[in-house]
Amino acid sequence: MTAKAKPIQPDEAIDPSRALVPSVQRVNEMRVNRGFWPKVRRTAARIPFADQLISVWFAARDPQTPRAAKGIMLGALAYFVLPFDAVPDLLAGIGFTDDAAVVAAVIATLGANIRDRHRELARRMLDSWKT
Repeated sequence: MTAKAKPIQPDEAIDPSRALVPSVQRVNEMRVNRGFWPKVRRTAARIPFADQLISVWFAARDPQTPRAAKGIMLGALAYFVLPFDAVPDLLAGIGFTDDAAVVAAVIATLGANIRDRHRELARRMLDSWKT
């Protein structure tokens, strides 16, 4: 005997916490949490957009950043973290161009959600690695 699926009530259908997107966001968040800092530390000296990338990370972790913006930011950060992408990161000179384009697109569309405090935290983080 199989159980019948419970019909979705109208108030549940519009509740954003019950949508598919938050689960995708959680998956991206887990990927980013696991792989972001190790990859950034390995590559920060080779990527000129490291400060922007890290500021996006801080903005995505900020409770004041809107949920939709966080989801897009986490998707971009997950793209950076994942080992496969459009242009392999191992290619000298051009390996991170696709990652840079994704980060630039996020900053262009969601730049208002990346605050000065996020940029300052990113600068301090990079400065601490130099010493």
